[in-house]
Amino acid sequence: MKSLLNILLRRFISVGSLGVVFADGSSALFRGAQAGPHAALRFTSVEAEKRLLLNPGLGFGEAYMDGGLQPDDCTLYDLLNVMMINAMRPGGHIGEAISATARYARRSWIQFNPESRSRKNVAHHYDLDTRLYDLFLDKDRQYSCAYFRTGKETLDEAQEAKKRHIASKLLLDRPGLEVLDIGCGWGGMALTLARDYGATVTGVTLSVEQLKIARERAQEAGLSNRVRFELLDYRHVQTRYDRIVSVGMFEHVGIGHYEAFFRKVRECLKDDGVALLHSIGRSDEPGTTNPWIDKYIFPGGYSPSLSETFAAIEKTGLWVTDCEILRLHYAKTISIWRKRFAEQRENAKALYDERFCRMFEFYLAGAELSFEVQGHMNFQIQLTRDIRAVPLTRDYMFEAERSVK
Repeated sequence: MKSLLNILLRRFISVGSLGVVFADGSSALFRGAQAGPHAALRFTSVEAEKRLLLNPGLGFGEAYMDGGLQPDDCTLYDLLNVMMINAMRPGGHIGEAISATARYARRSWIQFNPESRSRKNVAHHYDLDTRLYDLFLDKDRQYSCAYFRTGKETLDEAQEAKKRHIASKLLLDRPGLEVLDIGCGWGGMALTLARDYGATVTGVTLSVEQLKIARERAQEAGLSNRVRFELLDYRHVQTRYDRIVSVGMFEHVGIGHYEAFFRKVRECLKDDGVALLHSIGRSDEPGTTNPWIDKYIFPGGYSPSLSETFAAIEKTGLWVTDCEILRLHYAKTISIWRKRFAEQRENAKALYDERFCRMFEFYLAGAELSFEVQGHMNFQIQLTRDIRAVPLTRDYMFEAERSVK
């Protein structure tokens, strides 16, 4: 086992270096031909070595969760940084290459998300104890990419800026506009559009826990007459709206449902309406979701490529009237979440247990690095039915964003 792992790691590490202490106490240093960061890991069981050898995409995270491997004189972030940089290099781990090919062949089934499966997938992550999210999110519970105009903003400031940035693209040029929020989360975006822009908002979600809190927040804010939240799959929305917004939900739609999603957006958008989609994406070609993320964090989830997204839009008759790529904004966002979670780790452990905390910190560190070194980004796509629905230039966006104090 150890000899095979030695051969694999010598081939895998082409950038930077990785120190390894094996379960039998022996050690080795693997150096790549290209300079880069250094990290080290320690195996505490032969089973963990086997996992890394046979199925690293799933087994590495599971071994960390179970204590079978641990960072050695470095942080988890440092270790994942070395591993994820090298995972992007061609000709690395043959076992992972075979596994990735098999996942790609099966990805239509993996991401098949009919209504019943979508509800189950959403509950897996978003119906966790809400006190967990209070440990690391901003005060508005924005669980999506923030917007850093200077990079020096606090998390709360950057999340407020994100909502303003999105609102500016919705062309909220008059009060009373009817807005649909697809995947409304804990209601922060909907409440902001009603309170600050005079909109009437309907938010739909599949999360029972998020729905409960969103309704409570609307009541507490005195906005129940202008904001309504429903436990409803987007596929069942029948009303037409002036504006549609969807933030951090498209990642859960599934590749086989993209065209249907955009057809529903077109169906529910009034003739002169404007829609804004905010989603995680990938800057390279279509791929697959990491199996550990799929199993433990976001089952059925996938970060789409731009080519997949635009190909689906093209078939629906919608106009893409604007597209913006946010490159490192989510890396900055998750970095803050990760540090906050670390500070509140004992409180998280009191809610769940040590294995859960290891799972969550592995998720946050890996997610941050996916934006730093593996080509993930966010995109915002503005859509209309009518070519004349928005002004000729983007000036209105800048003016609207800067007018809000």
